[in-house]
Amino acid sequence: MTNVTVNDSIQTIQQLLDQVIEKVKGLPDEVLRWNPSEDEWSIMQILSHLVEAVPYWLDEIELLLETPGKEWGRGLQQDARLEAVRKEKVARLSLAEVLSELDQVKTRVEHTLGQLDSKKLSRQAPSRNPRFGTKPISFIVDHLLVEHISKHYGQIERNLSKVK
Repeated sequence: MTNVTVNDSIQTIQQLLDQVIEKVKGLPDEVLRWNPSEDEWSIMQILSHLVEAVPYWLDEIELLLETPGKEWGRGLQQDARLEAVRKEKVARLSLAEVLSELDQVKTRVEHTLGQLDSKKLSRQAPSRNPRFGTKPISFIVDHLLVEHISKHYGQIERNLSKVK
């Protein structure tokens, strides 16, 4: 990955977050908080997850820059991840608050990823998730930021297509 690609990743992440913000701005509360099924998150749960998850992965990148080779990652049952989507927590959130936090995340993306160059991106470190094994920092950027945000944007679109 080159600096151009890092800059492209920053721009892509910021554009994806802008798309999320634009997609949900002005939606009625009942649409935002509606769960399509028992196993699917509401749009507010997705937004709350993004507000928690993107900074989490940026923190992991910063830790790997400070301590090369350090173990990184988390499982699906990690406390902060679960708390971010807990219905009781999400019920207390306002859309304006969540969108403001997402907007702040965009600045953080630029700050953290702007520190990366091809040498830093190629640094390998073991994941706590055995499914991932040892991966370079570029994997976190590509898979756990760009692809992850994109998938949740698609999830928001699917939720909206199911609203009656």
